[in-house]
Amino acid sequence: MQAGLGVVTFSLTFPATAWGLEGFCPWALVAVRCVLAAVVAGGCLLASRVPLPARRHWPGLAVVAGGVVLGFPLLTTLALRTSTTAHAAVVVGLLPLTTALLSALRVGARPSRTFWAAALAGAAAVDGFTVQQSGGGLSAADGYLFAALLVCAAGYTEGGRLARVMPGWQVIGWALVLCLPLAVPGAVVALAHEPAHLSVHSVAGLLWLAVGSQFLGMVVWYRGMAAVGIPKASQLQLAQPLLTLVWSVLLLGEHLTPAAPLTAVAVLVCIAVTQRARG
Repeated sequence: MQAGLGVVTFSLTFPATAWGLEGFCPWALVAVRCVLAAVVAGGCLLASRVPLPARRHWPGLAVVAGGVVLGFPLLTTLALRTSTTAHAAVVVGLLPLTTALLSALRVGARPSRTFWAAALAGAAAVDGFTVQQSGGGLSAADGYLFAALLVCAAGYTEGGRLARVMPGWQVIGWALVLCLPLAVPGAVVALAHEPAHLSVHSVAGLLWLAVGSQFLGMVVWYRGMAAVGIPKASQLQLAQPLLTLVWSVLLLGEHLTPAAPLTAVAVLVCIAVTQRARG
């Protein structure tokens, strides 16, 4: 349930980024969202009087920070300057499979053959649909997108592992706080180089990215991964590109082809199989 809520939250990330880019340059948007999210997370940590994590957990928190706090947001934001949200959704379609692969290497997870078959089928269905939506071609933004895929999968894997020994909200909270020494000067420099042009869309996009995608979504996502396991939780993200496309139609006015219902059914079947398969 919590992992599913995280997926719904993340599905709004690309449309919110498109809104944010209406008023901010990519570097400023990522830095400011990180600062705002870190302030919220740090306030929660202070109010709850949470002690500092043990020294052995800091390397893992650094991976989470580099992957999901800085790496994925920056790389996808740079990609979305020239890519549509539909094309960028290819990354999300591949993310569950990549996360499962990295978790198998990192934490020794060994999903069944049925799990892998369903995961590959779901990833293929999502990727085929999103590539079709983007016209079937590859853009210059693909390098950013594939790099974002790798760093985010690493952050998810490490965050899911840490969420077994500390609450999920503390994992992302400390990762955000860890990024403050880079995010604050980054925001100052970026805004000085290219001042923001505030609008309803740009402010709403920034706030959702900071509070929703960057903090609250990660809280429920890591808790969900800790509860059901990294590989199975990651497969719920197969539905994320389709949700993103729905939001893109409603919020950005992008066109959605009739293939969406067929792909949605295929993805739901794959999710059902992965959730039932024994790892």
